[in-house]
Amino acid sequence: MKKIRILIAKPGLDGHDREAKFVTRALRDAGYSGTSSEKIIEFINNNSSE
Repeated sequence: MKKIRILIAKPGLDGHDREAKFVTRALRDAGYSGTSSEKIIEFINNNSSE
């Protein structure tokens, strides 16, 4: 069975990301695939159409 991947993103750089991290950890503990924000930024940079 293919793992479901869920992207949790929080716009802005104000540092209030506790809830997003909490939800991400809960989903990961439940067996969903997760990724770090650094990997998301890397993916966007590598796949953007400029």
